[in-house]
Amino acid sequence: MERKRIIQLTAVLCVATIVSSCGKKLNFTYTEVEVTKQDITTSVTATGTIEPVTSVDVGTQVSGIVSKLYVDYNSIVKAGDVIAELDRTNLLSELSSAQANLRSAESELEYQQTNHDRYKTLYDKGLVSANDYEQARLTFIRAQQSVTTQKENVKKAKTNLGYATITSPIDGVVLSKEVEEGQTVASSFNTPTLFTIARDLTDMRVIADVDEADIGEVKDGQRVTFTVDAFPDDVFQGTVTQVRQQATTESNVVTYEVVISAPNEDLKLKPGLTANVTIYTLELKDVLAIPNKALRFNPSEAMLNKGESIVGTEARIKVWTKKGPELHAMPVELGTTNGTLTQVLSGLNEGDMVITDVINGAAMMEEANAPQTQNPFAPRPRNRNNNRNGNANTRK
Repeated sequence: MERKRIIQLTAVLCVATIVSSCGKKLNFTYTEVEVTKQDITTSVTATGTIEPVTSVDVGTQVSGIVSKLYVDYNSIVKAGDVIAELDRTNLLSELSSAQANLRSAESELEYQQTNHDRYKTLYDKGLVSANDYEQARLTFIRAQQSVTTQKENVKKAKTNLGYATITSPIDGVVLSKEVEEGQTVASSFNTPTLFTIARDLTDMRVIADVDEADIGEVKDGQRVTFTVDAFPDDVFQGTVTQVRQQATTESNVVTYEVVISAPNEDLKLKPGLTANVTIYTLELKDVLAIPNKALRFNPSEAMLNKGESIVGTEARIKVWTKKGPELHAMPVELGTTNGTLTQVLSGLNEGDMVITDVINGAAMMEEANAPQTQNPFAPRPRNRNNNRNGNANTRK
């Protein structure tokens, strides 16, 4: 009986407390921020590969055995330096054969010219027929053409012999070597690559793959920063130099190549490194800006404290300021936004305060008074009575 009276008294006290709290007026609190000058930026992220701005694959146009190599990986070369030689035995034989054919054709030409001159004299005197003279003249013309052909064959054989000596087309450094001495290279439809030479490793570039959803914002001249895994603490600078029009589709993902300059004076960047790229598509420095939350705030009568009022405006774009007991709507002209901040072109001055949110005091009280949910996995306090009972039962 005594226990029942205690429970009833506790319930009465709880109800009295709730009534007292509900009867008290809990005010709304407005969150305000100051209008300041800030930097507004937007960016696009992508990945790319670092490569030299200029690199040349050096090959050979003739087949043969590599008889001598004069360079290795990382060798510094100048334009015109001999970097490899092929065996010349077959090429010299082809040149000798072409020269012999030329001499034979020239001898034939001399004979046919003499024969043509003799027939012409006889034809002028009426001693041979026109058909015989035309036959001699045609044979002479063919001999001339044969000499021309054999001269071209000699020229070609000399050119092929020159191809056996492979020289560097540019000043640079050897990035790769694909052959060794004694290896046979065959030139058919595709010219085999022997070396890859980069012109200048201090002038690199990044070929970045930008998603089709972002490519519309990327323009030439935009600032770029990127990092590489080899130097995670370094941030490298670059500039967009080209946005290529050709699309690449892989696994139903469409991307476009963007070329980014990458100065490499300290030679940290190496060809083939993967770059994590950030392209700054918008950069506004020191402009008047407000949070986008201020544009979404719209007061109503239900959120006013006692004695407060709303002074509205018909402007479509506006923000709200609090002046004493009044909430004033301020029409504004906006500029660019990055999703978090928006540029203010007119309507506000630096130092003005704008409302971004309102806090309901009653809601805060309810949250503070809400019972805390106990973690079912947390250890529970030990109940001595239960333990004693349990022990007693066990003894029984």
